[in-house]
Amino acid sequence: MKLSFDYILYIILFVPHMLCAQHEFSGYVDKENWSGDIYLSLIEDYRQLSGVYPEQIIEKTTSDSLGYFSFSGDNLPAKNRMYRIHMENCSDNEEKTVHFNGFCPDSQEILFIANSSDTLTLPFSFDKEMFCKIVSNNQKSNAFIKVDSIIDEMRFAFASYRSETNRKINTKKWFATLQDYAQNQNEPLTELYIYTFLSNKSNNLYSYYLEDLKENTYYDDLLERLQKKYPNSNYFKQYKSEIASDKFLINPKENTSKNSWIWLLLMLLFTSVAFNFFQFVTSRRKRNLSSDLGKNLTQQEQKVLDFILEDKTNKEIATSMFVSVSTIKTHINNLYKKLDVRSRDEVKSLFINK
Repeated sequence: MKLSFDYILYIILFVPHMLCAQHEFSGYVDKENWSGDIYLSLIEDYRQLSGVYPEQIIEKTTSDSLGYFSFSGDNLPAKNRMYRIHMENCSDNEEKTVHFNGFCPDSQEILFIANSSDTLTLPFSFDKEMFCKIVSNNQKSNAFIKVDSIIDEMRFAFASYRSETNRKINTKKWFATLQDYAQNQNEPLTELYIYTFLSNKSNNLYSYYLEDLKENTYYDDLLERLQKKYPNSNYFKQYKSEIASDKFLINPKENTSKNSWIWLLLMLLFTSVAFNFFQFVTSRRKRNLSSDLGKNLTQQEQKVLDFILEDKTNKEIATSMFVSVSTIKTHINNLYKKLDVRSRDEVKSLFINK
């Protein structure tokens, strides 16, 4: 009986968690200096990694008296995504003005990678600093923190010697260092995080990024890795669009020549469609015009018109209608006046498409 009871207890406690993926992101905040709500955001636009964007927020919670908070559930994507946990000290009255363009001067945040089955905690680091350390069952979760430490080393190296020669040497070195590190992580989202930094237009490294894009196959390889691991994600679509745009920017002539035949084909197709549309509109107008003109004719004049369109002579029309030729001529004159024409050919041109 004891074995049977333990088995049942095991099923009750653990099977629901096995059947349904559960995430739990928890941590501590400094209650002495920080108050208010804590937010969990799902980041699908990697150009909005840092800041306050209400459209990204998926959960909100508060901390207890000890500063502990937790997000849990089964509503996250199964594959890895970029997430942010942040809190702010802004009052409700300040939010609309200070959060302009997503910037909040009085906030704390941490970025990480996670999925629907991850358990992640954010403990205090030294001196009770929050959002500086990640402990997770997902080895990819703290990748962004490691990348930030490499970037800090890079900034220190640039600051040590400010010569142009030092800048060029260090730029090449750190580009390779960051790209190699990210690729070795076997996680394209980490590579996107680095790419966002290196390709930032407000960054001093942007000009070197454009030069690197010309010759380095790394960027095309990253596109393939994203397509393989996150084929239908916004990350892949956004990166693909940006790379194509930047490549056109650095070499517009080459891209134009490669695609010139496509543009030529599109122009021919457009011309053909435009011509057919013009023909359709013209034909439609003629049909409408002929229909309107026909409404003003008498029954006898309509019969004469039909015979004219059949190329009948005046004598043949008179015989068919059992009237004299002179009567037919009178009908034809009246017909010409109403149609504003002077000959049989002009009459036919009005009704040829009818």
